[in-house]
Amino acid sequence: MSLRLGIDLGGTKTEILALGPGGAERFRRRVATVRDYDGTLTLLAELVRDAEQQAGQRGSLGMAIPGCETADGTIKNANSTWLNGRPLRADLEARLDRPVRLANDANCFALSEAVDGAAAGAGLVFGVIAGTGLGGGVVANGRVLGGAHGVGGEWGHIPLPAMTDAERADSRACYCGKRDCLETWCSGPFVESEFTRRTGHTLPLADIAASEGAEERAVIAGLIDRLARGLATVVNILDPDVIVMGGGLSNIARLYDELPPRVETYAFTLGSPPRIVKNRHGDSSGIRGAAWLWPEE
Repeated sequence: MSLRLGIDLGGTKTEILALGPGGAERFRRRVATVRDYDGTLTLLAELVRDAEQQAGQRGSLGMAIPGCETADGTIKNANSTWLNGRPLRADLEARLDRPVRLANDANCFALSEAVDGAAAGAGLVFGVIAGTGLGGGVVANGRVLGGAHGVGGEWGHIPLPAMTDAERADSRACYCGKRDCLETWCSGPFVESEFTRRTGHTLPLADIAASEGAEERAVIAGLIDRLARGLATVVNILDPDVIVMGGGLSNIARLYDELPPRVETYAFTLGSPPRIVKNRHGDSSGIRGAAWLWPEE
């Protein structure tokens, strides 16, 4: 396939990207997301027609979505709630008269970094998106492993392992209906709220991470320890060749020195720290991964 189109369908913005041979960017456009189902279908079809007109040829189409596709072809777990329960792929295929591939946005991030990003050439890749929430995706030999129910890689909704007495006393409800999911303990909003709790002051995540102050460093140290406990569970199950970090927390420089040996401490007899790296493509990883849902022939 000489032209591959990728769409990142986000809650506030929708973006399309056209990749030529070798992953060369041919076209890109970003617009505001339409917040109703029929309007979303119309917008997606218009973006595809625009991209193909600019590129001068027809392409394959992959799309990064919030949530995932169920066995019956409907969408679930999307924070863009107008998509939930709708047969998005089938409806879009009917409008565009071609097959469409969908994957969770975290899976698309992992795929992008596995194909031509920070984990290029690795056989088994675990991609982490750590920011407002905590998501993940698994890629094996260039293929996304979504799982039987579409939730493969969703490590943000396993309970925080080896909770301390203080953490148990501060038990946290998650929006998913369960308690003490990793997302409630390892997201950017938690870091900011923890700093406020300790100091009475408010700082954005980037400032907390960059500071050499004692309280700021203690908050980041706690984050690293909790991330390590969660990633040790992932490593014990998957033992990935590379773990790629994305999202706002991936900009914390300390992660790449302190996190690997801490994960090794918590994991099962690894013998060496896991390879944990920062993403190469940044905010473009999701949309690039959507395009790579159709591998280059």
